[in-house]
Amino acid sequence: MKKDYNRFIWLAGIYLFSAFTFNDSAYEEQIQQWHQKRVESLKAESGWLNLAGLFWLEEGSNTFGGDEKNDILFPKEGSNPFLGEIVLDKGRITLKANPDAEIYNGETRVDQLDIFPDEKPVTLKHKQLRWFVIKRGEKYAVRLRDLESQYLKEFSGIERYPVQENWRVKARFEPTEGKKVSITDITGRTADQDSPGTLVFSVKGKEYRLDAVGSTKNLFIIFADQTNKKETYGAGRFLYSAVEEDGTAWLDFNKSINPPCAFSPYATCPLPPKQNKLALVVSAGEKRYGEH
Repeated sequence: MKKDYNRFIWLAGIYLFSAFTFNDSAYEEQIQQWHQKRVESLKAESGWLNLAGLFWLEEGSNTFGGDEKNDILFPKEGSNPFLGEIVLDKGRITLKANPDAEIYNGETRVDQLDIFPDEKPVTLKHKQLRWFVIKRGEKYAVRLRDLESQYLKEFSGIERYPVQENWRVKARFEPTEGKKVSITDITGRTADQDSPGTLVFSVKGKEYRLDAVGSTKNLFIIFADQTNKKETYGAGRFLYSAVEEDGTAWLDFNKSINPPCAFSPYATCPLPPKQNKLALVVSAGEKRYGEH
């Protein structure tokens, strides 16, 4: 009887060890697959690694092309010397192409086209270059992509902390309907954004709070922690989540990511609001990348 009991305990221990090992392994594999998709999105044509310029428009005509005589200088190796002009007229933006410019909107060659505002963002292309207009505050800029970008060619991956399931933390969601959170970006512009609620969570018995923006189905959290400037990106990191039916949300810090500004000097990233600067070492997710 005693021998059978000992055997039962031994088999139960093996079963539990195997179950925990399997769960840990399955979770780690899930994070690895998620990270691979993250890398693929960075390298895609719509990703952050191919950004090659951010040009703020002046009211009136802005000439552009690969020649230094232009107001907006495109990379010489990927552009004709003189492509035309981008005209800003009180919030309306029109592209006027030179006859030999070979600028396309999709498969249609462009001579003259209103490009902003529009129901769908207009992306124009010339050889290896792609560009479109963004608005920040009351200013407008041309964001340029180069499909042969040096940042893209030099990219070899992102260093990360080891995956640790204990950094997948359950948070309580406190709705804050009507609340605004002031978010400042790296250009110094501040905008009040709607905050659907605050996420309250505990690490090692101590409670922390993070204000989210976005919607309950797509919570966007900009946070800083004690690893910044030493091991992770100095201006903080991003995290996404969603509110569950029971009013909770998972904060999976293994999915903490660098902002676009880590990969390119031509991004305009939001910075963490002061209430989202955690007195906590979050040793999970992506580590520091680049020197931008």
